[in-house]
Amino acid sequence: MLPNFLVAVVVVIFFALLAKLTRSLFKRLMKRITDNVSLTSLMGSVLYLTVLALGAFIAWSILKLDGAVTSLLAGAGVIGLALGFALQEIASNFIAGTMMSIRKPFKEGDLIETNDFYGKVEKIHLRTTDLITLQGQYVMIPNAEVFKKPIINYSRLRRRRIDIEVGVHYNTHLAQALDVAVKAVQGISGVKPDDVGASYSEFGSSSINFTIRIWQKFTNQEADYLALRHQAVLAIKQAFDQNGITIPFPMRTLDLGDVNFKEIFSTYREKER
Repeated sequence: MLPNFLVAVVVVIFFALLAKLTRSLFKRLMKRITDNVSLTSLMGSVLYLTVLALGAFIAWSILKLDGAVTSLLAGAGVIGLALGFALQEIASNFIAGTMMSIRKPFKEGDLIETNDFYGKVEKIHLRTTDLITLQGQYVMIPNAEVFKKPIINYSRLRRRRIDIEVGVHYNTHLAQALDVAVKAVQGISGVKPDDVGASYSEFGSSSINFTIRIWQKFTNQEADYLALRHQAVLAIKQAFDQNGITIPFPMRTLDLGDVNFKEIFSTYREKER
């Protein structure tokens, strides 16, 4: 058995070196596909152990331990099947995390909305995606839920539109009101004239409504979005006041029909007497 033992040792050493080389080449390849360090390290370790196991099985075969190898594989299959059922949810999250690392629907630092949560991506793990909401809450969402639900990535296109609904009185000169609102917004520092547009949308219950749209260069800072919307509302209201344009309060008209209020009041007075 000594020659077979020496051959088996050589085989194990060869596969150990091959496993290291394979892991190194795999990590280089994965860096071109994804920048997820955790995924790359885990997949590299799995590949490393797979090559080592292959070398061990070949060495056992050389030592004529085929029966032990068969028993070991059968036991590993049973254990793998049991673990597959037990860790089904973890496996689905891992697979979803792997797919997201390859497809890259978002990256760390992006502002996204998913599963009714809205915030900045703090960290992308193999099992969870961590968000920090705008209220400062730390949220961990399972990757399987993120992968199968819609994702709104506000940072991907680097542009975002602000829509502001405005209502004017029915007696207002509509073209003038629209022009005043657009020029007021265009006068805000940092807003380009071509990034502002407006159009009337509906006849409301007490006003004629239009929507003014402002395109903004998005920088992952929600404060910039809120600040521009705030300045736009102030600018429109100030411009309307200067030009005598009224933003009406909600009004209701009650039609009571042919009601004789004098008779009703006189009836109450007789009852009081």
